[in-house]
Amino acid sequence: MELLERLPPGAFRRVDETPDAGFYRQPRLVTHIDEAALAAVTQLYRERFPAEGAILDLMSSWVSHLPPEVRYRHVVGLGMNRAELAANPRLDACTVQDLNREPDLPFADGAFDGAGICVSIQYLTQPVAVLREVGRALRPGAPVVITFSNRCFPTKAVAAWRMLDDAGHVSLVEGYLRAAGTWTDVEALDRSPGSPGTDPLYAVVGRSLGPPRPARPMPAG
Repeated sequence: MELLERLPPGAFRRVDETPDAGFYRQPRLVTHIDEAALAAVTQLYRERFPAEGAILDLMSSWVSHLPPEVRYRHVVGLGMNRAELAANPRLDACTVQDLNREPDLPFADGAFDGAGICVSIQYLTQPVAVLREVGRALRPGAPVVITFSNRCFPTKAVAAWRMLDDAGHVSLVEGYLRAAGTWTDVEALDRSPGSPGTDPLYAVVGRSLGPPRPARPMPAG
């Protein structure tokens, strides 16, 4: 049985259930993991995202961690704070949206060639619904790269995240992608820098199956 199926009731509740818009109202122009772990995120993006592609930076902020030497056709950020998004030099467009209130994405089917979620997956209260939407918004075969460490805002992380260790976080995120039903080739990676005192960095990646095909109408009679 998948870890996701064994979670207790209330697994996606938070200590702080006040509206997220209030929590994220104040811009935070800081990074939440150290430079070595961020370099590992950038390397993963370098390996997985196609140059000249359209990239979705989901749960974005003032920096997207994309490799500086790679040119992308279009980079779109979706996040919670307009000032942070406006300060991000890699974004060509941005939108403010609370995915915990509205998990449906405002993008066309197959609009993107890759998507990243950096150190934010732990805050989603409807992660399967969001990742199903991400799969829809990516072209078939396009990658999602979900990275995370051992840090979080504990009052806003879901209970399932707080109750698990690093290995449990990896299994949980793998379960999200499999439950979404729009992903294939799901794999877990440990990209921790390994130097003493540096933050660990884990990733779960998958490839989109593309937008779901409409069901064929049943023949009459």
